[in-house]
Amino acid sequence: MMNLSQFLSSRKELIEARLPEYISRLQAPAVIKEAMSYSLTAGGKRLRPALVLAVLRAFGKEEETGIPAACAVEMIHTYSLIHDDLPAMDNDDLRRGKPTNHKVFGEAMAILAGDGLLTHSFGILTDQQDISAEMRLSLISELVRASGAEGMVGGQVADMQGEGKTLSLTELEYIHEHKTAKLLGFSIMAGAILAEAEADEKEMLRTFSYHVGIAFQIQDDILDIEGQQAKIGKPVGSDEGNQKTTYPALLTLEGAKEKLAGHIAQAKGILLEMKIDSSLLEELCDLIASRDH
Repeated sequence: MMNLSQFLSSRKELIEARLPEYISRLQAPAVIKEAMSYSLTAGGKRLRPALVLAVLRAFGKEEETGIPAACAVEMIHTYSLIHDDLPAMDNDDLRRGKPTNHKVFGEAMAILAGDGLLTHSFGILTDQQDISAEMRLSLISELVRASGAEGMVGGQVADMQGEGKTLSLTELEYIHEHKTAKLLGFSIMAGAILAEAEADEKEMLRTFSYHVGIAFQIQDDILDIEGQQAKIGKPVGSDEGNQKTTYPALLTLEGAKEKLAGHIAQAKGILLEMKIDSSLLEELCDLIASRDH
């Protein structure tokens, strides 16, 4: 039986082999393809693509059908990082231990590289021919809500507006549900759509994805205090420097860790109620809670 480490390693390798193929086929200027590829192939955990495939595996379905959605969500995630790093946003010089996109290609090309990844992600979904038109439409609709103004973009806006202010826990959870949890949720819901899960199963997985997404962000906040720059690939303490409210700031470090444990427990509780092979997803919950980068 494959353990989580083997699964993540092999699927990371698979996704990283496929991602450049989607860029190389573009009929576009070489410089924009280079800028898109620079950030897309810069490494990372590839957790969002792995979640798509892990859900398909949990339902006993072929993982291959999830590759386009897995690559699409990684493109959305990468575009958001390129734009987050810009001087007008977080003004970061490093991402995954390498110079940020705008430091290499300039601000204008970095913006366009992000735009290119964003739009191409939807093209990947529309072009998938081995699933029904209804499935394609469901995937696109799910990705629009997860990545747009009702999801990640809205969360980013609320995050920026919250800088320099002391937010309530409710306000902070709104930011992280939308900025982080929604896109992780797409990965899980994409797997459910492609696995042809029942309506009640989809709703359970949607709630599961909320708890996993919030837990992921709480651990991010904890790593900004306790992490090592060499592992997380960006300066430790950047949240404080940007005057952002975090879970440790509101709840104390111990309180944040308790909150993290609570969300992980609720996520795993949902999996236990489902009639699927949830072993990998349960291990993923533990990984999110204990990751060091």
